[in-house]
Amino acid sequence: MFEFDQYLGFLAFLTILTIGFWLMIFLLTFVVPYWLFGNIKELLKEKRDKKRAARNE
Repeated sequence: MFEFDQYLGFLAFLTILTIGFWLMIFLLTFVVPYWLFGNIKELLKEKRDKKRAARNE
């Protein structure tokens, strides 16, 4: 039979596991696409600026 300490340990484990799972889901669905979109946007801006600078010389 479970002791109360084992039950608390199991609940703590489930809580940490659940927090980690939702944090991973949040990172994969919001942070990573935001980061990728920002990097691609900056890369295109730099290329466009280089073209304009080369054309104006």
